[in-house]
Amino acid sequence: MVFQNRRLTRSAEVQEAVKNIILQRGLVAGDPLPTEAELMDTLGIGRNSVREALKSLQAVGIVDIRHGFGMFVGRMSFNGLVDELAFHGRMDLRSHLSDLIEIRELLECGLVELLIERGCEDRETALVIERMEAEARVGPVSPETDKLFHEVLYRPLGNPLVGSLLGAFWDVYHQLRDTLGTPDEGPVVVAKKHRDIYEAVMAGDRVAAVAAMRAHFDGVRNRLKRLEDIPRPT
Repeated sequence: MVFQNRRLTRSAEVQEAVKNIILQRGLVAGDPLPTEAELMDTLGIGRNSVREALKSLQAVGIVDIRHGFGMFVGRMSFNGLVDELAFHGRMDLRSHLSDLIEIRELLECGLVELLIERGCEDRETALVIERMEAEARVGPVSPETDKLFHEVLYRPLGNPLVGSLLGAFWDVYHQLRDTLGTPDEGPVVVAKKHRDIYEAVMAGDRVAAVAAMRAHFDGVRNRLKRLEDIPRPT
């Protein structure tokens, strides 16, 4: 046990050393990292210690290892968060998905207000809505179009974390949504609710924008309510 604890401490130290190299050299996402041999020489450690640390850093997105090409500074990703939330969602769908939807709704209500506060110009969302409405006339709105609406709507804020975080929440929901049962709203209604959000934002009406966003989440809440009415297995 003592040996295992020493290994964990050593691996953590190597990870911190690699992160310090990235910071000290001013590397950014996508930049090549030193080779394993260079890290071994710089840090004065063996190959196994380097590889163990790099695998741990790869797991959290700090390092991107491309076999046959080399090692690079990783790009920020919420993939680990998506996998963890989706897994726990399957364990307790009602509780975890309800919490997830609540957080996403609060976040998006705040974001539409921020869009209005900053007076952000938008030239793309209208095109996404037209695509959504065209899909709704012949069938369901595609998940890709639904996701694109929320991605493009907040793009004028110029904050890449917004798109990444909302995309993570959306990916978890998309993995679990089939277990919620049939949607209560038809495609035309879905498209209209998205247009209501967009038009309220463009009109600079905070109250209407937040109300439209909350109405957008009503359908999901209703599907979750149906789940709550189903007795839990004993």
